[in-house]
Amino acid sequence: MTTVGLHIDAAKRDLLVHYLAALAYRTQKAIRGAPAEFGEFRPVPGVRTPAKLVRHMSSVLGYARTFFTGGSYRPDPLPTFQDEVSRFHDILQDLSRYLRSDSMCELSAEQLLQGPLADAMTHSGQLAMLRRMAGTPVAPENFIYAKIDVSRLGSDQAEPAAPDKVWNEAPGGWTPPE
Repeated sequence: MTTVGLHIDAAKRDLLVHYLAALAYRTQKAIRGAPAEFGEFRPVPGVRTPAKLVRHMSSVLGYARTFFTGGSYRPDPLPTFQDEVSRFHDILQDLSRYLRSDSMCELSAEQLLQGPLADAMTHSGQLAMLRRMAGTPVAPENFIYAKIDVSRLGSDQAEPAAPDKVWNEAPGGWTPPE
């Protein structure tokens, strides 16, 4: 396959990097404080476990990276859920480096967003839904005020800046942070 590299302008690159930071934040929110066994939770046969979802997220982000580097990317399973999460954050950081550089890409910014980046964000939401199904729901918050930081693409994400004051479905005894 012969491809022609495209130049993505700086403003779109900045927005895509911000999107990656939002993905890191939302993914960590979905898994922060999960019980140790959450990585293997499966509500019914045929549903991906959280570990498999995170591996798939790494796969689609690695696929996005190939449009900068060439080649292919299909990650093998890692031994633990935490290993999968670490790889996910490493790939986010690596893809961010390409977006921050002036590297040519085989896709437009719009194609990156509508394809692999949107796919990964969808799976972040699935992780949050699986937490609820596993009996350990994630507290709601207003993401407009989330402390999204493009320099923080690892697991060290900020705590919620604007948690909801009311959470009717909360496990017993929940009170919002001050």
